[in-house]
Amino acid sequence: MRTRALWIVAATIAVLAWALAHPHRGDEQAASGEGGPGASAARDTGRAETVSLRLFYASPGGDSLIGETRATTIRTGLHGRVEGLVRELVRGARRGGVPLLPPGTAVRHVYLDHRGLMTLDLTPAIRDRFHGGSTAEYFAVASLVRTLLVNVPEARSVRLACAGEPLETLGGHFACDRPFDLTDF
Repeated sequence: MRTRALWIVAATIAVLAWALAHPHRGDEQAASGEGGPGASAARDTGRAETVSLRLFYASPGGDSLIGETRATTIRTGLHGRVEGLVRELVRGARRGGVPLLPPGTAVRHVYLDHRGLMTLDLTPAIRDRFHGGSTAEYFAVASLVRTLLVNVPEARSVRLACAGEPLETLGGHFACDRPFDLTDF
């Protein structure tokens, strides 16, 4: 219980720090026509670039993660990169991997602190539309965390949130109430 309270305080401070550092993002979003229901208040306004991403999906046998390299166009900056990674995971594998992130899963906010802890706040679809047992839940989190940490080298660990609240679990089988690093998967 105390750990959860500390996590909530830390996440709140991180979101407030981000909001103070980026006070006019909402104005830029409205001016560019990017706003609307479900739109993130933390849009990068940088240019887009084509990059090679390494994505991880569950294997068809459901016993490991398999990697897939894909070239895609994403916006520059931390938010743009993470948004592109999550979007590609939701789109699914092109070479036999099993996608586990439900449709509608998207990035609301992302914050990276000076120690390399990435706090990733996702839309409610990740929790509300997730269907699967303990193995699917484990591989959904593993797929997301491994993809992020391999493609965002400045990040050392990932903490998950959903709609501004700590994500305790996706489907009730696998605890998500702590930061994850590559050694977890």
